[in-house]
Formats: sequence, structure tokens, C-alpha cells
Amino acid sequence: MANHAFLVGPVLSFRGISGDGKDWQVTALVGIDAHASIPTMQVESRACPVPRELLLHRNQRFLRYDLSCPLQAQERRVRFGVPQGGIEWSFTVPALGATPRLAYVSCNGFSDPSGMRKLVRPENSVWEDLLISHDKELRGQQTPLLDREQLWHETRIHERGLQRFHLLLMGGDQIYFDSIWEDIPRLKAWVGLSRQEQLGFRVNKELEGQIEHYYFSLYSSRWLGRKRRAWGVGKPNRDGADALARIPTIMMWDDHDIFDGWGSYSCEMQQSPLFQTLFRHARRAFWVFQMQHALSDLPALEEATPAGFSVQDPLYRPLAWNTVLRHDPRALPLLDGQPGFTSAFRMGAVALVVADLRTERSRTQILGPESWSALKRWLNSPASATTATRHLLFMSSVPVVHPKLGLAEGWLDTFGQDHVLDSNADDLKDHWAHDDHEGERKRLLDVLFGTAQTRKLRVSILSGDVHVAAWGLASHQDAAAAATTGPIQQFTSSGVVHPSLMNVLERLFLRMLESTAAKAQQDAQYRIEMMRFPGHSRYVLAARNWLALELDEGGDTPSHKLWATWRCETETGFSNHMQTVP
Repeated sequence: MANHAFLVGPVLSFRGISGDGKDWQVTALVGIDAHASIPTMQVESRACPVPRELLLHRNQRFLRYDLSCPLQAQERRVRFGVPQGGIEWSFTVPALGATPRLAYVSCNGFSDPSGMRKLVRPENSVWEDLLISHDKELRGQQTPLLDREQLWHETRIHERGLQRFHLLLMGGDQIYFDSIWEDIPRLKAWVGLSRQEQLGFRVNKELEGQIEHYYFSLYSSRWLGRKRRAWGVGKPNRDGADALARIPTIMMWDDHDIFDGWGSYSCEMQQSPLFQTLFRHARRAFWVFQMQHALSDLPALEEATPAGFSVQDPLYRPLAWNTVLRHDPRALPLLDGQPGFTSAFRMGAVALVVADLRTERSRTQILGPESWSALKRWLNSPASATTATRHLLFMSSVPVVHPKLGLAEGWLDTFGQDHVLDSNADDLKDHWAHDDHEGERKRLLDVLFGTAQTRKLRVSILSGDVHVAAWGLASHQDAAAAATTGPIQQFTSSGVVHPSLMNVLERLFLRMLESTAAKAQQDAQYRIEMMRFPGHSRYVLAARNWLALELDEGGDTPSHKLWATWRCETETGFSNHMQTVP
């Protein structure tokens, strides 16, 4: 198969460790022309099983290949590719029982193309830095601007032993669908309607077809841009597509994977026919492209309003994922009995919860009652931890620990709502720290601190969304409880492509954010505070960035210390910021 024939991919996806603990389960999404022959894929010189068709849409076919391979006593590099075109990629598998090395990113795109023109560095420079860190073969081909970073990479590998990443965690906004309001003429016209006209707007069959096609087609153009060099031609592009083809991913959506601010609009707007149509097709596209499941396996969401709950909240009947996906040997480990897509993994000394904070989101709710129950069931089950488990990582697309901007919240609550092209109000309403969600944030901390205490774990939160790098702590006010569990640390890393706070208004907002960050939030139970960013005088660092996570478990007496290292973009290169979790 010719190397230019891919419409998208390969995009690697981690499916968990097999039940017997022997296999590292990985799949690859590939898109081809519907009239082309289905390519053969090889992994470690053996033919992959026949791929599963996930979606056939117009003239495009999307396939999922199984690249799973056995775990061995030593870490190894696994090569895979399409023999007909001579194209080859590779990913790295950890040793049997070892904890994988992780990279974390978020915000892989932009909401406003004009913002990208203000960047000092190239659009893909953060991806380039991650890939150079990941693969020594790329270091010899780095750009002159990054030559000064060679010493950091070599020192990091020599001193910490950290080399290729085993997993790439993507915490939200893997793609930005905000452009739908501009690119589909009838939606562009909808923006100019009165509020009442917007709420009563009906979606006809023609418009629904355009919306469906937009969600299914944008992944190809954004994840494998037509302007990049084709696979196998010239130097590597060192962009997001290169990373997705080299490191198995774990993805969870946030608002831009639907459209900006989804879940934080008014109840009336959220339940309007147009918004529900957009959400339905965004959900279908997310299921296929980010979760790599067949569209035919996706159950519809059915509404349910139990007694005592407000009809304003999108409450859905729980889905029996174990039954729905029992025929798929490479199904993601979705928590059973939830309406959303929250999944959980256990890998060596680390357990990982990937929380879906969008499916059930409203202005007054982040997770519905069934999702809270499913989360607590898993955390209390033997599947969540063994005696070897030392750390629980909780992926929250929106920061749990973040400055509380009460004055801005009040102003935007009064003057700003339901504007799809200017959703500053919706961004603030997204925050766990917002008054509407603060009670639910306390519930989350109760669950996480309870898990830390009963399972004898350290808990850390990974977050993105806010286009800055930041470090925060949540701790018990009670000294005895604090001594038992220690604090929960949060590492915020955002964005890998999206610009940080750059223009005049954003810089004013940054000053307000910095001022507010100096003040701890506390009640009778918890103290929530931003910490000065490691190696910096500020609380929040306005720079594009990515995060590396490595567990120190080597030697005869491993410390199981978790090392978190931010790589933050500067005008001349990247700065290095490290924090540890004991």
C-alpha cells in the first residue's frame, strides 16, 4: 500500500494489560479510501489479525489493527508496519511487572487560528521536544533551535534512566471542533439568531448530514494534515501525528472535542435540538477515533430522572459496558454501570483512573449518581490495587486545584452566557472551584483521600485545559488525617499546541490569576492551595508545555517515588521543572 494512502493514522491506543498479566495490549487506528484494498499490517515480523472495521463513512474506511504483544523480562522496542509500502514505526513495551513511563499532554489544537500566528516558536515545537526526548534517533535530526537542549536530554537519560515513553496520556481537547460554527453555513447563520430563535431551531436531515460528516472528517485533516510529508518520505515531521504513531495513547475528551464550553451552557440551550444533535455526533466520532471502538457497538444514551434529582441535569441510564463489549477482546476497560466513558487501568505500581467529565456535565453537575457509584466501586475493588500498587493517578480534564476567581465568576454570570463564539463565562463555569461545582469537588476529594487512606496509596491528579503549567496541593485540615494520607498533588500541563495566555486581555487575566493563586482556599476539612511553580517565582507559568512521569523503582530498595517533570516552552528553547511525590 502506498505511504500516501492513509487518511489518518496510525494512531496507537493502549487497551490495558491482559487479565493474566502477560500481554501488553495495543491497537492502531488507520483510515483508508473505501475503494482501496485493506492493507496487511505486521508487528514483530508476524502478520496482525484481520483488522476490525470501526466505521465506513462515505468514501472513507476506518480500521483497527491489533498490535498486542507479550510482556517479557526486559523492556523492548516493538516494530510494526505495512510491508507493501515498506513503512515502519515502533513503540516500546515495558518489562513484565514494571511501571510504564508516561507522558501527559492536553489541548492539541486551537480554538482561534489567528492565535497561532502570534506564536514565537513553530506550531509543533512542543511535540518536537517531546519526541526528541522520547526517541534518540530523532535527536540527530533536531533543528538548530533545539541544539542547546541536547545536554538536558542526555543528562536526563544518564541520571534518571528515563528513555522512551510507554504511554501517552491525553487529557482532553485532542481536537478542536469550534470551527464548525464557521465552516457550516447554516450554523454560522444560527449564531446571529435571537436567543428564542436559537432555542427553537430545528435540525433538518440535510443539516444533520453535514454535522455528522464534519465530526467524522475533521479527525483526518487535523490528525494527519495534508501539508505534512507523507510517511516514509524525508525526515520525520516531529508533529502530533508522529507522536500518535510512536506512543500508545490513553485519551479522554473535554469540551473542545465536542465544541467550546459544552456542558456549561444554560439548561435550555444545552437541551436544545441543535446542541443535542451536535453532542450526539461528537460522541459517535469520539467513540470511533479516540476510543477506537466500532460505531455499531455504541449504545444510545437514554434519559432517566430518578426521584430527587433536577431535570436540569442530564441524567442517563447506566450502560452495562461489560455486556455491550464482551465480544471485543480489545475493548477499553470502561467502568461498568455508568453512562459515560470513565475507564481505569492498573500497571505495575501505578493505578490510573481516566474520568469522563463531559458526558453528564451541566452547570450544576459534573458526574451523575451512577458514575459516582461506578467510580467508588472500582476504587474499592481488588482490581484497583494490589500490595504492589503505590500511586493512584486521577486524570481530570479540568483542574481540581486552581485559583478561584469569584469576582470574575459573578460578573460573567450576570453578563455572559450561551455565546458559542465567546465562552469565557462557560470556561469559568467548567472549573471545579466554581460555586456551582465546589460541593462536588469536595465529594471528589473525599473519595480520593478515602482511597489513599484505605488502600495505602499516594494520590495525584493530572490535569490540563487552562493553557498554563501549574502545581497545586489539596490537604486535610485535620493533622492526624494529613499524617496518614499526605497531600494530594495536582500537576497541570496545557497545552501541547494551543497558545498560552498571550494577548493583552489574557495577560490581564493572568495577573488576576496570579494574584488569586497566592490565597489558599480552605474549609473545615480541606486546604486547597496553589504552590509556586518548581524553579520559578510564579504560581502559574504561561507557556506551552508537556509533562513526563516516571516511577523510581529501580535497584534493590526502590523508593517508588514519582517524578513529575514539566518541559515548558521559552523563546529560545525549553525550561525544565521537576517535582516529586514520595
